Amino acid sequence: MGELSEKQADQTLDVLGRVCPYPLVLSKKAIEKMSSGQVLKVICDAPASAEDSIPRWAEKQGYKFEAKKLEDKGYWELYVQKS
Repeated sequence: MGELSEKQADQTLDVLGRVCPYPLVLSKKAIEKMSSGQVLKVICDAPASAEDSIPRWAEKQGYKFEAKKLEDKGYWELYVQKS
């Protein structure tokens, strides 16, 4: 387990069933409303979003990012901490 996934998320965003670019767009909107240091948990089943667009966006913004793939459930839990 990583550092972010061990924290209690301040907000959880469920984007199951949504395809790119909606998970990224909804994640951006959610984190814009959050304060510095807060953690957003995104539940996502779109591989392109979970493995590419959301991690790249978080890195560009300088946000801490962590992904946890839950093979048995078929989705990822993405953790983004606003800086």
